[in-house]
Amino acid sequence: MSQKSENDKIKMIEKRVKIAHIFLLGLFCISIVYLFLLQIVDIKHYRVKAKNQRYSKNFIMRGQIVDRNGVRLAVDQTSYNLYAHREYFDHTPEELAEILSPYLDIDKKSIINSINRGSTVILLKKDVDRQTAETIKKLGLRELSLDKKNERVYPQDELAAHIIGYYNPDADTASGVELTAKEKLEDVEQDVSVQRTPRGDIIYETSTDPVLAATPQVGKTVTLTIDSAIQHVCERELLNMINDKKASRGSVIVMNPKNGEILGYAVYPRYNPNNYKKTSAERLKNWTLTDVYPPGSTFKTLTVAAGIESGKIKPNTKILDTGKMKLGKWTIQNYDYHKHPNPGMINLVYLLEHSSNVGSANIAMMMSAGEFYTILSNLGIGKKSGIDLAGESSGLLPKAFKWDMSRQATMGYGYGASVTTMQMVSAVSALANGGVRVTPHVIKYSPEEEVEKIQKIQAISPETAKIVTELLAKSVSNSKSYINLDKYTVAGKTGTSRKPKEGKKGFSDQLYASVIGYLPASDPQILIYVVIDSASTGGPVWGNTVAAPVFKEVANQCARILNIPPDKNVVE
Repeated sequence: MSQKSENDKIKMIEKRVKIAHIFLLGLFCISIVYLFLLQIVDIKHYRVKAKNQRYSKNFIMRGQIVDRNGVRLAVDQTSYNLYAHREYFDHTPEELAEILSPYLDIDKKSIINSINRGSTVILLKKDVDRQTAETIKKLGLRELSLDKKNERVYPQDELAAHIIGYYNPDADTASGVELTAKEKLEDVEQDVSVQRTPRGDIIYETSTDPVLAATPQVGKTVTLTIDSAIQHVCERELLNMINDKKASRGSVIVMNPKNGEILGYAVYPRYNPNNYKKTSAERLKNWTLTDVYPPGSTFKTLTVAAGIESGKIKPNTKILDTGKMKLGKWTIQNYDYHKHPNPGMINLVYLLEHSSNVGSANIAMMMSAGEFYTILSNLGIGKKSGIDLAGESSGLLPKAFKWDMSRQATMGYGYGASVTTMQMVSAVSALANGGVRVTPHVIKYSPEEEVEKIQKIQAISPETAKIVTELLAKSVSNSKSYINLDKYTVAGKTGTSRKPKEGKKGFSDQLYASVIGYLPASDPQILIYVVIDSASTGGPVWGNTVAAPVFKEVANQCARILNIPPDKNVVE
């Protein structure tokens, strides 16, 4: 190779190296400028993003649930989980055990074993109370951290469990009022966010309000219509009868028919919401809202009301009662047929007092199917009552065009439709309130909220409601029933119905015993509905023998608690 060619090659290499140097120098300069802009000028706004990552919403505590008198039924309780972080250990496991054992009420050996078994982050104890947590914080041990959490506590244990419900903060699931009032319970006055260190400590800036930053945010209090004293009476009397009769389920509902406020609402089987995780789904379910059943003779109050409202009968109308009647292949018979085989022409007071199936069937068939259906629908049968609890069923009221003669006749004495307990409360409350059906509710609303939440429906005329109330009161006064009280005139009706077979057609041998009534009949203040499902011991199972004794005790105690003036002899 010639000298010239060699020189040209060297020059070309030098040129390329110079270009590379220039390129690298330019790249270096660009990098320096970029890093300057990134770190000093912060063109990507990383400082703001980092700062925002340190922001977290202040600790929010769920609001309380209290009864109408301020008795606490559900509250939030703050607790802490205590962790040890191995990477920050300044002490040996033995030293930590020595320090922590007196505060945690755990023996040293257990603490040492937990630390030695643990990985990077070691859970030392769950549910440490606030006072203990504050004491541990003051120890200044950097290997420890405290994770704050909410725990929902129910001070009254099982009282009103199906109304209050439960709240699971981990899964954010709830039932009862805990679910339906969720927004209000979690509604805070001011949504506060503060910067925190990775360990959860507040970073105080000049703009940080120290009071707001350190104060937990608390949701609004929800006040119920429930009176704890009445609730206790309902639950006690229901439980006594359930235990005495070895029944499977039962319910007692006390409502003010004038405004729809539920004062007492006992459901059995019951549960303790503090231990809801260990409770079966069957116990957690409020069957009085979800399950339907044939109401039996208590439904005759609605049949008589429909007959009068439709104009087919009047207060003094007499109905033929042959004691037994045959419709196609079906035979309808009075429960006391063998004692009173052929009562003949009976008045409406006799019909209600003796619970005549034949008389009620005849009234039902005096109306057209459409007339009867419309009035029952107006009374809320086949519809949700609108109560402020989740899971309510609509019940079963077949459309009128599906009724044959036997369906219409059996509808008259409570076997053609299936209801929930709350539907029956809602329907009969219209009889006690001048024909107006008010939405039943367990939450106490402000006047503004009532406009949105509470409906008032004129289900039947005031005249019809007054007539039926007088008929019911006379039928009770004439009887020897438990619901015939000493001091108060009661407008009510007992009932007994056979329990449908589960998943099959027909009825089992088990019975629903029930009674519904309101008092004082002259100016109703409370309506009470008692249902006992499948009583199995202690003599005959009738509404009057099983449900009525519960009604009597609840009625007398409620009247005493509410200071209701006696009205005996006001309604003749």
